[in-house]
Amino acid sequence: MQAPATSQGTPDGHALVVRDLFAGYRGVPVVRELNLEVRPGEVVALLGPNGAGKTTTLETIAGLNRPIKGTVELAGRSVGGTPAHSLARGGLALVPEGRALFPGLTVREHLRLAGGRRSGGQLDELLEMLPELRKCLGRKAGLLSGGEQQMLAVGRALVTRPRLLLVDEMSLGLAPVIVERLLPVLRRVATELGASVLFVEQHVALALEISDRAYILTHGRISLEGPAGELRKRQELLAASYLGESAA
Repeated sequence: MQAPATSQGTPDGHALVVRDLFAGYRGVPVVRELNLEVRPGEVVALLGPNGAGKTTTLETIAGLNRPIKGTVELAGRSVGGTPAHSLARGGLALVPEGRALFPGLTVREHLRLAGGRRSGGQLDELLEMLPELRKCLGRKAGLLSGGEQQMLAVGRALVTRPRLLLVDEMSLGLAPVIVERLLPVLRRVATELGASVLFVEQHVALALEISDRAYILTHGRISLEGPAGELRKRQELLAASYLGESAA
């Protein structure tokens, strides 16, 4: 990749600000009083046990769910309830859990559809970041391995040059050795593209290695947060948060 794209944040330096968010389905909150921030060029992990509300949080930020209460701001603009397609045009990209690929389309067709006119000039840069996709350009997504499908899902998001990248469970169903190759790509996205990254991940140790900061979500509420380096040293607190116990 060449020179990083400029990622514009709010006047106080935040690309994403979530305040007192209640989010869920049919008016029933899954996430309560959630507060989090992501700065431009920052990689932030959203961690926690299954059912904690991590996917609900990402989907609400991405415009797939309307907030029940609270605010979501992107680059200083309140976007709570804004349709997902409008947020995508504004620079937000989501890599959803399960990848949401079209089995009958080739890798190249996925990238062209996502990037539109921009995809041609950026394809070489993308393949430099995800070189495994080069040999797959003419293959249909349904014939790819799990790791290749996940790389395509990430590549499809990156070809749009997002300001904010949301990634839900990149490692889902993948062998650990593949996860170790894939997760560092998120660090490169922030460093080389200047994008902000918020990602959900179950491989806690690897997630904390590539992150600047992390939030632990337990039973729909933030139970622990801080710099990733500090959280790596506080294994007892991490374990307590995952078990839903007091971190005091």
